[in-house]
Amino acid sequence: MNFLSLFTGWIMGGLRRLIGVQSGAPTAYATEAASTVTFESAMQLSAVWACVKLLAETVASLPITIYKTNFKGRLVDENHPLTALFKGKPNRYQTKVEFFETLVLNLILHGNAYCFIERRGGVIVSLLPMMSAQVRTLLLPDGSVVHEYYKEAGVDVLAAESVWHLKLMGNGIIGLSPMDYQRNTLGIAQAAEGAVTKIYRNGAKPSGVLTMDRVLTKEQRDMIRANFASLTTGEDDRLMVLEGGVKFEAISLSPQDIELLASRKFQIEEICRWYGVPSVMINDTTSTTVWGSGIQQIVEGFYKLTLRPLLEKIEASILANLMSPVEAMRREVEFDFEALLRTDLKSRLESYRIGVQAGILTPNEARADEGRPPLDGGDQLLIQGATIPLVNAGRQPVAPTPEPRHADQDLPN
Repeated sequence: MNFLSLFTGWIMGGLRRLIGVQSGAPTAYATEAASTVTFESAMQLSAVWACVKLLAETVASLPITIYKTNFKGRLVDENHPLTALFKGKPNRYQTKVEFFETLVLNLILHGNAYCFIERRGGVIVSLLPMMSAQVRTLLLPDGSVVHEYYKEAGVDVLAAESVWHLKLMGNGIIGLSPMDYQRNTLGIAQAAEGAVTKIYRNGAKPSGVLTMDRVLTKEQRDMIRANFASLTTGEDDRLMVLEGGVKFEAISLSPQDIELLASRKFQIEEICRWYGVPSVMINDTTSTTVWGSGIQQIVEGFYKLTLRPLLEKIEASILANLMSPVEAMRREVEFDFEALLRTDLKSRLESYRIGVQAGILTPNEARADEGRPPLDGGDQLLIQGATIPLVNAGRQPVAPTPEPRHADQDLPN
């Protein structure tokens, strides 16, 4: 990026799109973070680990299906290369579950996930994740995008067609990095963790001042510091005897004074807010009533408002970046999201009954959803026989008119 671009970016600030290296981090920070934030330090916070793990594992656990559509509806496209790829190993190192875990991990923390696309004869045969920290995205003057992949052997410059770039909201070229934008939040949480560690490592002893009623020489001060060092440092809990007018006065604040416990609890909620995860879903039981009648609504809200948009983003990106325009027009990509909202057996059987009696499901389709084998004759759509037009409701049924008898027919005795 040239000097003019840097100067323009500094003057303009905010979200922008300039020629050169694209950044998902803020242009500037209002204040310095309480602690240096890196990927490793962020993942050492239990709330960050739990939120990222929940999102990554949930997405990775969902089946993904490629459908072929036509005027009659849609059918599973068993012959599409991506179907085989997502059912087996997307690359030589990972299963489908491990692949999507890596993909979502990079996406949620860095705002961008990259995969190198390997093709043979124009067909995708491998999708290999590239760590976001090793990739720089550049916008060239002609409007094209390239990715620089930094590795031990050097730097590979990859065209946009060779990389599956999945991004969060941003400037259209690159996604904003949640980890960079929440730097201050994570810095406070890290600092709180460090304070707790320091307190317990030091035996929960406060720092303080020894005072006495006379002036000491340098040798005397050094000797007193050495003799009474265990008052403020180390794990030595021996009883110290102060005499000759010596007094000890604590000067550091206690954990209660700085509300350390309350601060740590608040940081859990603050971190969860960044990731759109209800804190109760990462075992935060501060609000005990949350685990009552409202937990189902909270979980369903998380699925619909946080997880569903994330899945839609991945589905749309697969169509746009891993298929040709002609393919994408006649294909649909879908995660089986309904499995997450699966209700109890009684509720499922009731919904099957309504679906079968309304002619929406066949008995065998309902059995297949429950993992049961099909039955002979179970592929027909059924409907309740008593269903009649509304205009005929309440009318008495008309008796059928008997057929006329012929004269030569035998009469009953």
